[in-house]
Amino acid sequence: MDADVIVIGAGLAGLQCARRAQRSGHSVMVLEAEDAVGGRVRTDRVDGFLCDRGFQLLNPAYPAVRQWIDVPALELQKFGVGVVVRSGQTTTTLAHPIRHPRHALATLHSELTPVSDVVAFVRWMVPALLRRSTASTFARDETLYASFDAAGFTGRLRRDVIDTFLAGVLADSSGESSANYARQLMRFFAAGVPGLPHTGMQALPEQMAASLVKPVRLGTAARDLTETADGVQVMTDSGTIRARVAVVAVGPQNVADLTDLSTPATRGLTTWWFRAPALLQAGPFLMVDATRPGGGPAGPIWHTAVVSEAAPSYAPTGENLVEATTLLDRPDGLAGQADVRRDLARLYQTSTRDWEVLAHHVVPHALPAQRPPLEDLGPKWTGSRTLVAGDHRGTGSIQGALNSGDRAGRTVVDFLAP
Repeated sequence: MDADVIVIGAGLAGLQCARRAQRSGHSVMVLEAEDAVGGRVRTDRVDGFLCDRGFQLLNPAYPAVRQWIDVPALELQKFGVGVVVRSGQTTTTLAHPIRHPRHALATLHSELTPVSDVVAFVRWMVPALLRRSTASTFARDETLYASFDAAGFTGRLRRDVIDTFLAGVLADSSGESSANYARQLMRFFAAGVPGLPHTGMQALPEQMAASLVKPVRLGTAARDLTETADGVQVMTDSGTIRARVAVVAVGPQNVADLTDLSTPATRGLTTWWFRAPALLQAGPFLMVDATRPGGGPAGPIWHTAVVSEAAPSYAPTGENLVEATTLLDRPDGLAGQADVRRDLARLYQTSTRDWEVLAHHVVPHALPAQRPPLEDLGPKWTGSRTLVAGDHRGTGSIQGALNSGDRAGRTVVDFLAP
């Protein structure tokens, strides 16, 4: 045997599974088809800028992050707790009144935050506030929009702010995602201040991989996986690898390549990254658009941010890095550069003619679809020695990926116990 455990896929779930099995004394080999660890958590370095593949933030309030990640070592740079809302020719900053006291009066007296809407939003959040356990996430469920209607949350705060914000977070503009999952995310947003590591989001999986005794075998795709009488064998372009058990922790779009499970449904988005003039200042907040009557953005961009305002390390000194996200479930999800520039010019009320495109990432499988009722599927055996893990087996997030990987690791340890 080459190892006790072969983990296929060096995303967050695979790495956490490997760490858990290694901690219990087992030899582990991790195979990764790409040229770096991280899976969907990757960072490109372009002319001194850091451009993550898909706009992501690390929330230190996630229980899995608190338990298994050395957050101080990542030197997290925090975003503001709130959003900037573009409405026609004006913008309004809605921010947490305690964490951002200078925006408190504007937030509390805004036309976007009438008391009736705030009360209805709190009413919608009550199930998550009263039942803080993970199990409550998988309780009785319905679609996000149906849950808003049931709570009487129907005013401007919803249609001009929350609908658009959550669509960007969930990569789902339909409102058909799980209400319980959205509540869980909003509770974590309220409990923590998300941010970006000093060297990019890829620093998270790199920290995890650094703790493995055997380095991840990069550029090593698993072509075939079969079970034998006493273990498994994985075919790669460089030969066959044998182990006592295998964990398939690949992206959801590749699960069916190595197992008999069907391909989970996914949601997609794109991210644009621009070098912008140094005079552009918008604060450390996401911007959402409330210009279209009835709610929703007037252009292809669902949210944007001057990322370097919150994370200065993402851009060279004196320069700005602007990110913009479009959603692939929309007809304009693959809008061209000209349309995206035009929309950014409207949102920031400035010319974007001289902005330089640094990167454009199309991420068709950014997140597993989280339809109600949300199910805690957990790691699944697809044979006597093959286990499947990943955020598609629970909740589509960093929390979900880490949790799924750790549960898979513990399952493997129990299986291998004398």
